[in-house]
Amino acid sequence: MEKVIDVHPDNLATKRPSSYRTAKTWQIGAFALNNTATNIFMFLMTFVSYYATGIVGLGTVLVSTLITGSRLWDGITDPIVGLWIDKTDGKLGKFRPFMLAGYVVMTITVLLMFFTNHLVPQNIRLIYFVLLYAIYIVGYTFQTACTKSGQTVLTNDPNQRPLFSTFDLSYTSLFFAGAAIYISNYLEPKHGGFNIDFFSEFVLTVVLAAGLLTLLATIGIWKHDKTENFGTGGKQEKIGLKDMFAILKGNRPLQMLIIAAATDKLALTVANNSIVMVLLFGVVIGDYGLYGQMSAYTMIPSLLIIQVGTRYARKLGSKQALVVSTWACIIVYSALFVLLWLGDPSTISFSNMSFMTIAFLVLFILGNGVRTVAGGIVIPMIPDITDYETYKTGRYAPGVMGTIFSFVDKMISSFGQTIIGITLAWVGFTEVFPTTDTPVTEGLFWVTMLLFIGLLIVAWTASLIAMRFYELDSARMAEIQEVLQERKNAEQ
Repeated sequence: MEKVIDVHPDNLATKRPSSYRTAKTWQIGAFALNNTATNIFMFLMTFVSYYATGIVGLGTVLVSTLITGSRLWDGITDPIVGLWIDKTDGKLGKFRPFMLAGYVVMTITVLLMFFTNHLVPQNIRLIYFVLLYAIYIVGYTFQTACTKSGQTVLTNDPNQRPLFSTFDLSYTSLFFAGAAIYISNYLEPKHGGFNIDFFSEFVLTVVLAAGLLTLLATIGIWKHDKTENFGTGGKQEKIGLKDMFAILKGNRPLQMLIIAAATDKLALTVANNSIVMVLLFGVVIGDYGLYGQMSAYTMIPSLLIIQVGTRYARKLGSKQALVVSTWACIIVYSALFVLLWLGDPSTISFSNMSFMTIAFLVLFILGNGVRTVAGGIVIPMIPDITDYETYKTGRYAPGVMGTIFSFVDKMISSFGQTIIGITLAWVGFTEVFPTTDTPVTEGLFWVTMLLFIGLLIVAWTASLIAMRFYELDSARMAEIQEVLQERKNAEQ
C-alpha cells in the first residue's frame, strides 16, 4: 500500500517536503521563453490566410479548410514526437535537441512559404503551400512539445510550478500587446495593407526574435535536462504506442484537463484570430488602429492580474486558480457582450472618452487579464498529470503525456479556422475575408459576437464542469511527490 502524506494546502508554503526538487527562478523564467518563441511563429501564421488568399490567390473557404486539415496533421504528429522525446536521452538530454530542431525547421519553412509561394507556377501553388505548411507543423510540434514536457525536469514543487505561468503569462501578455501595436500601428500602415512587403518584413522579424528566445530557453533548461531528473531517476520503462491509449484511458485528471483546455483552446483560437480582430475593431467599432492602442492600455493591468492570479495558484493550487479565473471570465465577457449589444460600438474612441469608451476599456482590460490567467494556468498542470501517471503506473512519459494532451487539444481546436470561414461565408464572404474597409451590418455584428464572445462562454462552462472531476489539488500532489521520492531513494 502506498504511503499517504497528510499535507494541507495551507501548510505547503511553509513546510516543504524533502521530496521536492526546485530550480532557480531565472531558469524557470528563461525556459518559459520557449513558449513565447513558438507563440511568435503562431502569431505570424494567424495572418497566413491573408497571404494565401490575397497574394497566392487561393479561395477563403479552401484556405480555411486547408488550415483545418493542417491542424489535424499537427495533432497526428504529436504522439509520434512525444514517443521520440521519451526515447531520447543523449549528450544534449531529452528536450534541448527538439527545441533547437523545431526552431530550425520552422525558420526554413516560413522563409520558403512567404518568400517563394507566390512565385511558383499557378498550377502547383496549392500543393507547394500544403507541403510547406505540413513540414512547418512538424517543427512547431518539436518545440511546443518541450514546453509541456520539459517542466517535469525543472521542478516538482507544487508551490514553484505555477511560477512558470507567472513568467509565461507575463511574456505572453507583453508579446501579444506589443505584436498588436506592431501590426496595426506600424507594419500595416507602413506597407498599406497585407501585401508582399508587409509579409517580408514580418517574417524576418519573427525569425530573428524567435531564434533569440529559443536560445535563452535552451540555456534555462540546460542543467536540469539530464537522466537523474527523468521520473524516479533510474532506468525508464519503454513507452510504446499502445501505452498512449492506456494512459489516456486510465488517467482521469488527464481526461478532465483535456476537456477543459481543448474547449478553451478552440474558442480562444477563434477569438484571437486576426480576422476576428479585424471584425471587432475594424468593422464593428470602425477603427482598426484602436486594436493596437487597446493592447498598449491592457499591457500593465494584464500583468498585474497575472501576478495576482499566479500568486493565488502558488498558494492554493493550480486547480483552484483555474476555477476562480474561469468564473471571472464568464462574468466579464457576459458584461462586455451586453455593452456592445445595447450600446453603440462606433462611438468607442480615445478621442471621445464617453461612458461607452471607458466601459469597453475597463471590461476589455479585465477580460484580457482573467482569460490569460485561465488559459495559461493549464500548462503547469500538465507536469502534475505526468507525475500522477508515474505514481500510478510507474511510467515516466513526459513527451507522450504532453503530446497526448496536445493531440486531442489540436484535433478540437483545428476547427477554429473552419468555423470562421463557414460563419463568414454564411453572411456572404465566400471569396475574400472582411477588411478594415468593410461596412458593418447586423449580420457581421452577430457573427463577431459569436466568434469573439459566444464560443468562449460555452468553452468556459465546459471547463468548470470538467474541474469538478479533477483530483490533483495541492494536497494530493504533495502526497504523490512524497511517494515518488521514496521510490527514487529505493532505486539508488
